Formats: sequence, structure tokens, C-alpha cells
Amino acid sequence: MIRTWTSCLLSWLVLATPLPARAQTVGDVFWRVNPSVVIIRAGWNEPASPGQVAKVSEIGSGFLISAQGQVITAAHVVQTADSITAEFLGGEQVVARVIASEPAADVALLQLERVPAGQLAAAMGDSSKVRVGDPVFVVGAPYGIGHTLSVGHISARYRPNTIDSDMALAELLQTDAAINPGNSGGPMFNMAGEVIGVASHNITQSGGFEGLGFVVTINMAKRLLLEERSPWSGVSGVLLTGNLAKALNLPQAEGVLVQQVAGNSPAAQLGLRPGTIPATVDGRKLLLGGDVVLAVLGVPIGQESYEKRRERVRQVPPGSPVTVTVLRDGQPVTLSRIR
Repeated sequence: MIRTWTSCLLSWLVLATPLPARAQTVGDVFWRVNPSVVIIRAGWNEPASPGQVAKVSEIGSGFLISAQGQVITAAHVVQTADSITAEFLGGEQVVARVIASEPAADVALLQLERVPAGQLAAAMGDSSKVRVGDPVFVVGAPYGIGHTLSVGHISARYRPNTIDSDMALAELLQTDAAINPGNSGGPMFNMAGEVIGVASHNITQSGGFEGLGFVVTINMAKRLLLEERSPWSGVSGVLLTGNLAKALNLPQAEGVLVQQVAGNSPAAQLGLRPGTIPATVDGRKLLLGGDVVLAVLGVPIGQESYEKRRERVRQVPPGSPVTVTVLRDGQPVTLSRIR
């Protein structure tokens, strides 16, 4: 009788003990978060040769962050776009427009015309807690192949203005998860399925991925796009310094050569003229013939940091003028627009 009760007691203990939960695999997390990822398609016109214009298209990635239709992507994908669409997992395409952008961190915020029924937004994590060695994965559209997964680890962390002078505001995470053209703007997830970064670019000698991928931390993206709301200008430009500034006869040490201007953007409404003549200078492809920005709100380019200039423009009250002085046809011209 003792054996019988002992046997029953052991059986009850075994049945009562909960089985350990199965650990989530990368695949499990991927299938849960993948619907929040979108393919971004942007288009604009660009001078191809004197007197001729070519239609340019850019493919990137992005992710839905709210039920109201806000999408985060990379600034270089949409900064000067005349048309933008976001394509969801089911193939549905929705028209979008830029409502905030910070090229110095390569992040932008889009507003969709509508959100497909049942669409869930991505959960955003805390990138300050990310450590070197943490497993991560990136979802995006490399070379236009949508919803592609790449897996890796965090390789390093960099403070703003330490890796790329063109991205002075970008706090970056380095990863060995593959980031190729088309991944830009796509989310990097941790193993909890939270976005911890926005894919930006890679460093390569071959043109393909070589293990040096960079993403902007989600904390920095939230600060610049949601908290401070960096205004979208719709213009891209190249900083002119040294011999290049002298070669273009700038009346001062530095200026910004306007490259492209998005139609119906604040820059277009201001009257900025884009470049029209394709050229290669010191191995760099440029569009010449456009305006050269000499000063913003009366302060010459080069006399203050980008961060200070950005903050002054951001603080201009609605209804007040924003003034920009440009070099046009060899003469300084002041342009003005009410914000």
C-alpha cells in the first residue's frame, strides 16, 4: 500500500511540475514583427546630362510606429523625393509624405495617407541598454528583395560625430548583420522583438556587405523625429571647403552647394535652385549650376556648428520668416519664407 501511494505521489508531482517554456527562436520573433516592416519607394527627377532629365527611383525600408500611420525610415531615401509609397507585407501600397527629417543622423519620419486594416506597429526598445555582443537581426529590402532577414550581433557603439562627419548627430551601432542597399531605413530588432536601431549604411571596398554595417540608435531617432521634430527641408547639399570653395569662387571660406530640391518642399517654396550640370570633382559626383548657401538666418556657413544652426532654425516661431542667403550667378541673393 505504501508503494502504491508513493507511486501515485510521484506521478502527481511529475504532472504538476510545469514544463519549461520553449525559448523563442529568431524565426519566432521574425514572424511576429515582420508585418510592421514596409518597403519604401521614392522617386524624383535628376539632371542626367546638359538639357536632359532622368527619372530616379530609390528603394529603402521602414517600419510602422503608430496606428496613426507614422513610419520611420532613412533620410537619404526620401529627403528630396517628389513621390513616396510604403508597401506592406501583403502587397498593399500606401502614399506617404515626409513630416520630419534629419539628414545629419540619416533618419526621417513619414505620414501615411492611411493604415491598412489590422496592421500592427513595431514596438520600440531602449537602445541605451544594448551591449556589444548582443544578438540582433535586421529586416528590410536589400536590392529591393522585400522582408529579408539578416542575423548578427552588436559589434560596437559610437557617439555622434565620431565615425562620419556627414552624420554629426548620429549615435551609431555597428553590426555584422548584413546591411545592403535597400536595407536603409529598416529596423534592427533585439531578441525581444523591439526596434533598437534604424539601418543606415555600410562601409565597403567591394560594393557589397563586408561585415561593417551601421544603424542609428532608436533613442536618437525618437529624440530627433518625435521629441524635437527636426523640420524637413526637402533639400540636399554638399559642404564646400578649402580648394573646392576657392574653385567655385565662394566669397567666404565655406558654403553649401545645393544638389536637389524636392517639389513643393519648404526649400522649393523658399526658392532654392538645384544643380543642373552633372560633373565629377576630385572623384566626387556633383551637380553644379545651382545655388550655394552662404548664410542661414544671417549667420554665415562655417561660423557655427550644424547643431547650433539646426536649433536656431527649429526655434523660429510659426509665422516668422526664415532667411537664407545664396550665391546665384555670382551675386549674393537673400531668399525668405514664412515658416
